[in-house]
Amino acid sequence: MRLWRSGAGGTKTSSWMVGSVAAVAQFHWDPSSYLALMRAEVPEYERLQDETVAAGGSDVRRVLELGTGTGETARRVLNRHPAAVLVGIDASSEMLEHARATLPDDRAELRVARLQDPLPHGPFELVISVLTVHHLDGSGKAELFKRVARQLAPGGRFVLGDVVVPEDPSDALTPIDRDYDTPSSIAEQLVWLTAAGLHGQLLWTHRDLAVLVGERSSDRRSAIDPAQSRARSDAHERPARGSSEERAAGGDEGRRDRRFASR
Repeated sequence: MRLWRSGAGGTKTSSWMVGSVAAVAQFHWDPSSYLALMRAEVPEYERLQDETVAAGGSDVRRVLELGTGTGETARRVLNRHPAAVLVGIDASSEMLEHARATLPDDRAELRVARLQDPLPHGPFELVISVLTVHHLDGSGKAELFKRVARQLAPGGRFVLGDVVVPEDPSDALTPIDRDYDTPSSIAEQLVWLTAAGLHGQLLWTHRDLAVLVGERSSDRRSAIDPAQSRARSDAHERPARGSSEERAAGGDEGRRDRRFASR
């Protein structure tokens, strides 16, 4: 399998061993083939997108997306929220050019920026990200969650759909790059959401994929459906074990060297 990454100064190719299979990565994203690559690399890609977008609530007017890529998530969000406008950031200008061709000009403002850069000013009722935040290490995620919380409107949600370090190592199915991808456990990220002042919940999980929600408090009743207060489970999904503190104490132990591409 091949991964395509954006990078300055042309294309660089490298190889390493994953188990007994030699993998090849090229550091240049090809926007035209990106979606097909994601569907091949992440068999549950469509489900992850659906679950993440569905967790965004209803009647959203202003959205911030972290890691817009080719615009696949943005397109789904705008379809679900007809009155919404979206601000999207991504480090790749090439990917954003592709996204601009697919998104309505009057409803999407796309900016070249990294996750580590200052976020666009809120307030946003929804901040959403799919398969992007795992590129940050633990401290980077915790710091990002705090910055996101500051840009959320009262009652607003941060919805994160991403690859995670599973409790059972046999559930580590999504290929990642050990030098580029640093997924964290569900428990760790729930702790960081809480530390950021958000009410964190796990809404869906499948093997090493998860959808987490952090909601900023408001005077009104939480918009999260009580039926979603625990993660839904498929036939191959396993419920979380122990408290979030107990699982967080395990850190990233058991992380496996796997290849992965973002968004």
